[in-house]
Amino acid sequence: MHKQLIEVGDHKIPLIPGPLDLGVYSLARGLVDAVNHLYFRVDVRGSEKIPSPPYIIAPTHRSNIDSILMGSLTHAPLRFMGKDSLWKMRWAAMLFTAIGGIPVNRDIADREAVDTCVAILEAGQPLVLFPEGTRKQGPVVTEVLDGAAYIALKAKVPIIPVGIAGSERAMGKGVKIPRPVRCVMLVGDPLLSAMEPTPTKSRIPRSKIRDLTGELQTRLQELFDEAQMLA
Repeated sequence: MHKQLIEVGDHKIPLIPGPLDLGVYSLARGLVDAVNHLYFRVDVRGSEKIPSPPYIIAPTHRSNIDSILMGSLTHAPLRFMGKDSLWKMRWAAMLFTAIGGIPVNRDIADREAVDTCVAILEAGQPLVLFPEGTRKQGPVVTEVLDGAAYIALKAKVPIIPVGIAGSERAMGKGVKIPRPVRCVMLVGDPLLSAMEPTPTKSRIPRSKIRDLTGELQTRLQELFDEAQMLA
């Protein structure tokens, strides 16, 4: 049986990972989880709140290691968005695809990426989206983009907010080599308002997207504050 592929720009990625992809992901996750616990002494709290897939994991974002820390959050094979430049070399494309990567052109408003995210969620896959967009600095969640809320509403899945503390001290902007700083990930309750029924052919009201984005920002700030007190 051939696995279903979806086109993302010039690339084709599996909608649902095959046995080989899952094997590579499991191996990579095991290595990453070991590094997280030995080097960053990662402390994950609230992981029991994560439901069965599909769902969107929405963490705060202060460091390049935030994506790596996700490997200790759940055993479920997570899907990630990544810069499409990482897929230029054949071996790299195979590796990043196997570990759940989805190539995205960040220089343009990528409607195709949104459709891909929805398709992956509708296929039952969990997805990681950093709702602040790029890496930020400091203890305040100043802005949350509406992409995560829109995708959650469109796919009718919950959003799982996660506050990450310590990662900025470990490897903030400008730091080349991560420091062995203790990191704490605090998982919040799923935002289930994303699962309210929306007529398939109707446009999602802007007010609904705005309300869910505001709810997500408030919850992320609370979790971020609490995680920083625990770190």
